[in-house]
Amino acid sequence: MLDRLAPALFVLLWSTGWLVAKLAVAHADPLTFLAARHALAAIAFACLCVVVGTRWPRSRRVIVHGVVSGMFLHGLYLAGIWWAIGQGVPAGLSGIIAGLQPLLTAAVAPLMISERLRPRQKVGIIIGFAGILIAISPQLFDTFEHGLVGLGLPVMVNLAAMLSVTYGTLYQKRHLQQGDLLSIAVLQFIGAFILTLPLALVLEDLRFDWSGEVIFAMAWSVFGISMGAVGLLLYLIRRGQVSRAASLIYLMPPVVAIEAFFLFGEPLTLPMIVGTIIVVCGVYLVNRKA
Repeated sequence: MLDRLAPALFVLLWSTGWLVAKLAVAHADPLTFLAARHALAAIAFACLCVVVGTRWPRSRRVIVHGVVSGMFLHGLYLAGIWWAIGQGVPAGLSGIIAGLQPLLTAAVAPLMISERLRPRQKVGIIIGFAGILIAISPQLFDTFEHGLVGLGLPVMVNLAAMLSVTYGTLYQKRHLQQGDLLSIAVLQFIGAFILTLPLALVLEDLRFDWSGEVIFAMAWSVFGISMGAVGLLLYLIRRGQVSRAASLIYLMPPVVAIEAFFLFGEPLTLPMIVGTIIVVCGVYLVNRKA
């Protein structure tokens, strides 16, 4: 049952991260917010481990792999994206960069973890990327029209974030196939916190205004996204092909657009609707069982 529901639940929960970011950055510095989020997520997962009696890893190798994977999968990835968007990288361009992840994952997976895709899955990944291009084409054209003057470094950081989550996903599949997922999640968020906190101390003023909005954003980020969505992602990576899990990233921009339509009244454009249909077809080809 969970195998069937996990992909849809993951997409719904993970997509809310963009809406939370929109709410949080008005009340807190992004890296400061992320450092606190990682610390609280580690504590929450640790408490859950105590309650359910999770067996903690005793191997130093597993502990190191857990911390390192968290640095890539959560730390560098979220820090890079939040910082780049805060520096002015347009949402359309950021969406295209995020859409490169499934393509890159499919290309690198055979080298790192000997994962081979069937021809139908390869076609699905390409179709999914085409759907993303169509869905956010108005934002992308607007970006090119206004140029990217002064955004060279933020764009490079955004690309580095995409490379980081791609490597972190493959690293997780290769080195952490055994062990309890709850205790591994604790180690990963500790790794993300270790990486993010120094960046916040160096680059920001540690602004956090303790308003109701930012507290709500933090609570949802910890329990809805870090525990719910990330827990499902780790489950999906362990249970199936890593390229299948990565292909779900294609669904994020369309789902975020639909959520923004209902929550904030943002319009749904024809390219977004058409692109969404194409994306769904591509993701279906990648994930449909033979």
